[in-house]
Amino acid sequence: MVRVTVAHLGLDRMTNTPVVVLKEDGGERTLQIWIGAPEANAIALELRGEKPARPMTHDLIKSMVQGLGGVLRRVTITGLKDNTYFAELLVFRGEHPFEIDARPSDSIALALRFEAPIFVADELFRGDDDGGPGPGNGPTQADPDALKRFLSKLDPEDLGRFQP
Repeated sequence: MVRVTVAHLGLDRMTNTPVVVLKEDGGERTLQIWIGAPEANAIALELRGEKPARPMTHDLIKSMVQGLGGVLRRVTITGLKDNTYFAELLVFRGEHPFEIDARPSDSIALALRFEAPIFVADELFRGDDDGGPGPGNGPTQADPDALKRFLSKLDPEDLGRFQP
């Protein structure tokens, strides 16, 4: 597993879809995950440190987990199948661990709220899993040179900032 941070939250202008870019800690590899607008909004608000007047769904989940005596220890983006990423939440209640299947976008929003680490399965960076890079049809991580070429030609306007 590779520990990552949220490097960028943007908008793929070709598909008008929000995309979150995860970057490995201490490295150069990135993973792009296309996500829904509500989840992008939840991530953006937390990244900016903004608290809405009423709790959002991810804030409610955090309150429920904590109210039941649990703590989110980590989030792991575990796999890719048919252009869909999979993730797991590792929640502990006392000494009892619970692995919960979740969407990566929701997992990232919760990790930010809990200040929990985010990990990505190493094979997702190598491109060993089946599937593709996502709706944006950008380069895969299997060819780092293709990624470098793609990024060098990318106009910053092509991947705008997500504005909730």
